[in-house]
Amino acid sequence: MTFFVKPQTLSFDSPLVLQSGAVMPPYSLTYETYGTLNAERSNAVLVCHALNASHHVAGCYEGQPNSAGWWDNMIGPGKSVDTNRFFVIGVNNLGSCFGSTGPMHAHPETGRIYGADFPVLTVEDWVNAQARLLDALGIQQLAAVLGGSLGGMQALSWTLQYPDRVRHAVVVASAPNLNAENIAFNEVARRAIVTDPDFHGGHFYEHNVVPKRGLRIARMIGHITYLSDDVMNTKFGRHLRQAAEGNATGYQYTTQDIEFEIESYLRYQGDKFSDYFDANTYLLITRALDYFDPARSYGGHLSTAFARAQCQFMLVSFSTDWRFSPKRSREIVQALLSNRRTVSYAEIDAPHGHDAFLLDDPRYLDVMRSYFEKQVTA
Repeated sequence: MTFFVKPQTLSFDSPLVLQSGAVMPPYSLTYETYGTLNAERSNAVLVCHALNASHHVAGCYEGQPNSAGWWDNMIGPGKSVDTNRFFVIGVNNLGSCFGSTGPMHAHPETGRIYGADFPVLTVEDWVNAQARLLDALGIQQLAAVLGGSLGGMQALSWTLQYPDRVRHAVVVASAPNLNAENIAFNEVARRAIVTDPDFHGGHFYEHNVVPKRGLRIARMIGHITYLSDDVMNTKFGRHLRQAAEGNATGYQYTTQDIEFEIESYLRYQGDKFSDYFDANTYLLITRALDYFDPARSYGGHLSTAFARAQCQFMLVSFSTDWRFSPKRSREIVQALLSNRRTVSYAEIDAPHGHDAFLLDDPRYLDVMRSYFEKQVTA
């Protein structure tokens, strides 16, 4: 069932003090809502987005038939998160490039485009900004906070920063922090961007250029980590775009042209990404991913960190997700159980890798539906 939505924007005049000690001057957040807030204001579900997603979680924009939200298979009337019961809110985070104040906007005091001067942000900063938005909407407590990947980290942080404002946290394909391998992938992607001659130290807006080469490579690196080995081999294998005629190997024997199907696919993804995503936003968000580590302030003890949490939890992981493996979700489960919190956990045997949290796996959607129907009260 298709339903139409419109984005909204809310401006905040009061500065936001960030984890770094910097102060975010007046800013705006773009958001969307789905469903109806009940009289008790008790049926709100906040959806936190991942790296390259936005506030546009579900529904379509009128007159744009191919504009479905990034989690439209999950959220809507009669879906797993049923907007006939829940009032769902999607927020575009500070520093993103889909409407909320970010590096491509002007500083309200100087009038100069922020660029590389935009403050460094953390997951905790995003949660604080989201809490301000909920205050403005008159919502004191969430029925649930929900997110996948980086969005799942925000959901976890909600339970620690505002434990009395969350009744349920649903964390999908996420982790309590990034391991060294994940930080390494992020750093290589960032190096691709900052070494692009068109980056200009982050002030490329002033030069009317975009560091597309760096963005393309960053997206190609990231996309490799989102897919499983099984999916890549099944979908692409060693297939060639076109075999060389009269050559027994089929190879063109070239070092620079696209020859394999997987090369073509990655370049397509990179080209598409570089047309819509902001380079400084990519740097900000991947660094926020790197910094997230709620156990750091507790000597690395995750169970001690989660002693603050009060809500019920649902965690979901996917068997072939090697970037946010099931092992990482089980670490969170164990930390919560050690604090005698109520936890549900589902490990889905799915071939799709990290991308599985966005796809139409019936078992996954049924698990989510069951939890929201039986556990999350409106």
